[in-house]
Amino acid sequence: MFVGAIVQGAVGFGLGLVAAPVMTMLDPTLMPGSIQVVNATLPLFTLAVEWRRIDWRGLGFAVAGRLPGSAIGALIVVYVSTRTLGLFVGVMVLIAVALTARAVAVSRNGWTITAAGFASGITGTATGIGGPPVALVYQSAKGPQIRATLAAFFFLSAAQSLVILWLVDHLPVRALASGAALIPFLIAGFLVSGPLRRYLDGSGIRRAVLAVATLSALALIGQTLVG
Repeated sequence: MFVGAIVQGAVGFGLGLVAAPVMTMLDPTLMPGSIQVVNATLPLFTLAVEWRRIDWRGLGFAVAGRLPGSAIGALIVVYVSTRTLGLFVGVMVLIAVALTARAVAVSRNGWTITAAGFASGITGTATGIGGPPVALVYQSAKGPQIRATLAAFFFLSAAQSLVILWLVDHLPVRALASGAALIPFLIAGFLVSGPLRRYLDGSGIRRAVLAVATLSALALIGQTLVG
């Protein structure tokens, strides 16, 4: 969580990529509710600093796309076993890493942002990893706009996912308590990300998180298949 907060604080996304596979390995019954708690908390710190740089029009398209995607993600949570969910998390992380690493050129318009929001709704609600689709669309924007817009989207998305998980009775109290217990590490990571954002090259940070996320996903897939 500490490392994921550093990465997301510096580049705008990455918390779910780093933390979700590890949290699923430790206790899959806490997922995705536990990580949605921190997904809703970290963006507030970014917004407190950079909220003026939000792309409000794009944010509207992304949120509109996420609504139906979240419903599909909720069905996955309800009808998929924790073992299968672990495999799904691992595979989704690897797909997200591959797309992000290739830096696929995607034009930023209403259609692509809505589609990214839809994809984010499915993966974000089901696994807590919803950043890469929207991040890919905004990769050509400037750093502050990326961080601010993604932060607003992540906050609204996580809040939406928590409500949906509660409605389908897949948000146990222990998941909420576990997520709340991780917030101090989240805050510490965000504080560290400030100085690093000014001195470290963004591509270097991105390569590091992709490497960590890949190793975590492979470990999760291996544990799921063996266990």
